[in-house]
Amino acid sequence: MGNESSETLRKLAAALGASGVGLGAFGAHALKGYLSKKPEGSNNWKTAVTYQLLHAVALLSLSCLEDGKPRKYQGESGWSGGKVMALGTVLFSGSIYLLTLDIGPKKMLGPMTPIGLMLMSGWALIGAGKI
Repeated sequence: MGNESSETLRKLAAALGASGVGLGAFGAHALKGYLSKKPEGSNNWKTAVTYQLLHAVALLSLSCLEDGKPRKYQGESGWSGGKVMALGTVLFSGSIYLLTLDIGPKKMLGPMTPIGLMLMSGWALIGAGKI
C-alpha cells in the first residue's frame, strides 16, 4: 500500500502522461495544418509535449522511490521536488501550448515560459532528497 506522497506523485504522473499523449496526438493530427503555417509551430508543440512526457515518467519513478522509503525518511508534507516538478511542467509546457496557439496575452505568457526554472528547482530538491 502506497503512502499519500507516492499516491499524489503517481496521480500527477498519470495526469501529465495521459494529457501529454493526447496533446501530442492533437498536435500531430488536428493541429497539423495550423502548426505547419506558423514558424516553428510544430517544433514548439513537440518541445512542450516532450518535456511533459519526460517529466511524467520522472514523476512515476519518484512515486516508486517514495513508496519504498521507510516512514522516518519520507519528506515532510508541503512542496516536495516532485510537486514542484509537476507544477513547473504544467506552467512550462502549458505556456508553450498557449503561445503556439496564440491564446492569451503574449506579454504575459512569453515571460512565463522561463518558469522552466521550476523544473530545475524540482530536480534540485529531488537531488537534495526532498522527493
